Amino acid sequence: MSLKPVLDDLLELRHQAHALGMASHHLVNSSFAGLYASVFRGQGLNFEEVREYQEGDDIRNMDWKVTARTGDPHLKVFREERERSVMLCVDKGSHMNFGTRGTFKSIQAARAAALLGWAANHLHDRVGGLLFADAHQENQWFRATKDRRALWRLLRALTTDPKEASGPTEEQLPDILRKASRGIGTGGLVFVIADFNRPWQDLKKALSQLCQHHSVVLVPVDDPADKALPDMGEVLFRDPGGELLRVNTSDEKARAAYTRAWEERRARLQQMAASLGIAVIPVATNQDVHKALMQGLERRLRMRAWL
Repeated sequence: MSLKPVLDDLLELRHQAHALGMASHHLVNSSFAGLYASVFRGQGLNFEEVREYQEGDDIRNMDWKVTARTGDPHLKVFREERERSVMLCVDKGSHMNFGTRGTFKSIQAARAAALLGWAANHLHDRVGGLLFADAHQENQWFRATKDRRALWRLLRALTTDPKEASGPTEEQLPDILRKASRGIGTGGLVFVIADFNRPWQDLKKALSQLCQHHSVVLVPVDDPADKALPDMGEVLFRDPGGELLRVNTSDEKARAAYTRAWEERRARLQQMAASLGIAVIPVATNQDVHKALMQGLERRLRMRAWL
């Protein structure tokens, strides 16, 4: 198993990306190509045509006048009027170099970013990114471009270790999100691919500000051990301050409390996202990234249908 993302693998994912349905210039009501646009489309849709209803179409776009006149179900079809800026914010902190099943979080995050980036680029959307790391390491900013330059640089950076910063930085995820919103105008789409098991101060405020101008999608990258601590007997762990801690992982009550704590954190994240209208699409280290993203889009579409 590779210990870090491999550039050739990220480049190869462009073939799978087309199936993700990021349909900026495709018909919004096509059976699958419009899945992404049906979930996350913003303002700015131009009327394209009226056609007969096909299985899988969104009934919210039914043209009832034409349906009543012809006796057959018809619906309106739209195209997005302009390309969109897509910003990929990816967590490259040292805590991402972890995985107990499947692969490391860093590799899974890079794969998710590559799939989304290739899909957007294929449809001529502007793609950029922001990689954020530990306090002593440099963050990397890639201005969104319509060609592949920024995406190539972003993918290459995902496969290399962050550079040491000249001095410690105080930037946290909320600061990263504020920076991500600059330089992409309004109506952009921001993906935050990160380990959301960590406490982030002022995250809701930063996300709320970001949502005022852009669509936002959170992609938590999880490992099964984040939720369920395996029984390994007494184990030494090192806390964020560097202190060694001895933990008895065979304690059933402690493992149950560990799971409850994870579930409470995830419930708070889901509730916060729901209150802001943000989509949450988790990806686990032991999942196929393409399938996980597809399932997340489908869940989001079903939720919207109930609203």
